[in-house]
Amino acid sequence: MILVIAEHNNNNLKSFTLNTIEASSQISGDIDVLVAGNNFDNVLKEIASIPKVKKILSFKSEEYENQLPEDLTNLIMSVVDKYDYIIAPATAFGKNLMPRVAALLDVTQISDVIKILGKDQYIRPIYAGNALATIKNNDSKKIITIRPTSFEPSLNTGGNAPIENLSIKSDNKLSIFIKKEESKSDRPELGTARIVVSGGRGLQSAENFKLISELADKLNAAVGASRAAVDAGYVGNDYQVGQTGKVVVPELYIAIGISGAIQHLAGMKESKIIVAINKDEEAPIFNISDYGLKGDLFEILPELISELGKLNIIQK
Repeated sequence: MILVIAEHNNNNLKSFTLNTIEASSQISGDIDVLVAGNNFDNVLKEIASIPKVKKILSFKSEEYENQLPEDLTNLIMSVVDKYDYIIAPATAFGKNLMPRVAALLDVTQISDVIKILGKDQYIRPIYAGNALATIKNNDSKKIITIRPTSFEPSLNTGGNAPIENLSIKSDNKLSIFIKKEESKSDRPELGTARIVVSGGRGLQSAENFKLISELADKLNAAVGASRAAVDAGYVGNDYQVGQTGKVVVPELYIAIGISGAIQHLAGMKESKIIVAINKDEEAPIFNISDYGLKGDLFEILPELISELGKLNIIQK
């Protein structure tokens, strides 16, 4: 049996959980979902409506409202004997949680799976995505994180999964929640956006990076950035696309002032259409782009923004 760990914010289910459930269904049809937190009735309704979910394990507690990984690990370990697979999305949430579970079970974690070949065989990228490894795992319990963008989301209508309420004693003496700081934006979420506009070190300053935001607003797109732009302080690290940032697979990815370091390509090269704007014709980003424009971004972007404004193009 499979236990999928739901990622949510107590109000809504994170969309990557749907991708994780779809990937899990390629291993087995016996899928339970564990959801923990506080006052998450709406999340329970969303999960219950997923046809591929057999049962929901629910744990409500004020102590679990912020879903500290130490708390969630304790909860997972209380039910782990019933399951052969523990699976979560390879997001910051999953990457923080699953190694703890694997360590306590003394098993190998299979990370960032992009394809399921069978019950114990998987494909995952290595060397910043420049090679793919086929993994066969013989552990009795398999701890897996799924790259959500490699799988379609599971259908989320028509299901009626029953809910089982768990009761355990909290035993977290390792950490306490202090505060949470989240950036809020009216733009689409970076990980699930249909269009992403990313800027790199070529923008030269945080002030100039506003050009990326202006273009993104014209296209109703998410804003991304290379690690170089983040390290330079142009934007926060929650915008970072790449091996150590977010992996995105939008329909359109526009890379502006980004040279195309291997670490950045690992996070976006599976995009359906890639457009690159760079003044260096030897920039590696042009090797994977579908459309490339050599030129000064400070001349090109204002013209592009102006023309889009005239056309009043808004992608829904």
